[in-house]
Amino acid sequence: MTEKKILVADDEPHILRIVKDKLSNAGFSVIAVTNGEEAFTAAKSEAPDLILLDVMMPKMNGFEVCKKLRQDALFKSTPIILLTARGQESDMKTGFDAGATDYITKPFSPRQLLETVKAKLDIGNVKTQ
Repeated sequence: MTEKKILVADDEPHILRIVKDKLSNAGFSVIAVTNGEEAFTAAKSEAPDLILLDVMMPKMNGFEVCKKLRQDALFKSTPIILLTARGQESDMKTGFDAGATDYITKPFSPRQLLETVKAKLDIGNVKTQ
């Protein structure tokens, strides 16, 4: 299996570190950025297999990044997961309307996040010995 590339965008350093460590330890190549503009630029230059976006970020929020990426044919089928403290039903609707594949609220279980990432990449049933 080739190493899957994941873009993680979050302006909270401890969240970014937790997510990056969990995904890296699971064998993923992780690109970490701290604002929406960096997320959009990195997505365009790196073409990740999956994107994790915080919603409340400086320069461009996660909803805006998601919507802009979905307007590009390259990202029509790329899984985009919003990982955010904004858990209101209206926020979730905004996220799905912007094109999010999934919506995970903080606080979150790193193990559950990893399982979700694997499922979205269709590698959730890979058995390790």
